[in-house]
Amino acid sequence: LADRALETYGAIDVLVNNAGTNPYFGPAVEAPESAWEKTLGVNLKGYFFMAQAAARVMVRQGGGRIINISSMIGYSNSPMTVIYGITKAGVISMTRALAKELAPHNIRVNAIAPGFVATDFSAAVVENPQLHASVVAGTPLGRIGEADEVAGAAVYLASDASSYVTGAVITVDGGTLA
Repeated sequence: LADRALETYGAIDVLVNNAGTNPYFGPAVEAPESAWEKTLGVNLKGYFFMAQAAARVMVRQGGGRIINISSMIGYSNSPMTVIYGITKAGVISMTRALAKELAPHNIRVNAIAPGFVATDFSAAVVENPQLHASVVAGTPLGRIGEADEVAGAAVYLASDASSYVTGAVITVDGGTLA
C-alpha cells in the first residue's frame, strides 16, 4: 500500500492508521483465541506494519506525520472489551515509542483516542436506546461524538500547527476520561 501511494503521489506526507475490529464483546475468560488473533492483527499488527512502511519512505524524503487512531478504551478498558482495549492501549504505546525513534528523522507520530463516535463501528451502541443512554449519561458533554470532530484533531496533527507535537495522544471523548 505504501509503495502504491508513493508511485501515485510521489511522496507520503501523512499516514492515518484508522482501522478497528472488535469481534468479541464479553468476559475475558470466555474469549476465543480467534477473536484475539483477529483483533490483534487488525488493531495493532496492521498499524505497526503500515507505520513501518510509511516511515521508511518518510525517512528517505526527510519527514512526515503518522497519526494512529486509538480509543479512549486504550486508557480505560472494561471487562467486556478487554481484547479491543489491550490492542488500543498497544497503539498508544507504539505511538510513543515510534515518536521517540522517528523524531530525529523529522517524522512526528501522534495518536487520537476517540470516545464514542457515531460511525458504522459503533452502530450497535448508538442504535440501542439503553446503551446509547448509558454512554450519553457517562459523557460530560452529554452526547455521542461526530466523525468530523475526530477528523479535526487529525487535521491539526497533520498540519504545521502541530510542528512541535510528537508522542501525544489527543483524547476526543466529550470529557469521558476527565
